[in-house]
Amino acid sequence: VQLVESGGGLVQTGGSLRLSCAASGFAFNRYTMNWLRQFPRKERELVASIRPNGVTNYADFVEGRFTISRDNAERTLDLQMNNLTPEDTANYYCNIEGTGHWGQGTQVTVSS
Repeated sequence: VQLVESGGGLVQTGGSLRLSCAASGFAFNRYTMNWLRQFPRKERELVASIRPNGVTNYADFVEGRFTISRDNAERTLDLQMNNLTPEDTANYYCNIEGTGHWGQGTQVTVSS
C-alpha cells in the first residue's frame, strides 16, 4: 500500500491550494478515503472523507471552503481548499479509512 500526498505549500490568507493523494497497492475503489490534518504536538483530525460512491463528509470547521473528490480510475484523492486562513496551517495526510495506512503528509502554511 502506498499513499503519496502532494500540493502543499505556502499561501496567503484567502488563497487556495489543491492537495492530491496518489494511491496504489490496494483496491482504491472499495474504500472510503480521508483527508486529515495534524498540528504540532496534536492528534490528527478529520478534514473530509469520501465514500467509494462519492458521498462526502466534512468537518464543521471546513464551512464550505474545501471540496474532497476522488477519481477511482486514476486512483487519486484530491482536496480543493479555498479561502484558507492561518488556522488551516498544518500537515495534511490522506488515509484509508479503518486502516493504519497513511501517506507522508504535505505541509500547508497560510500566512496572515
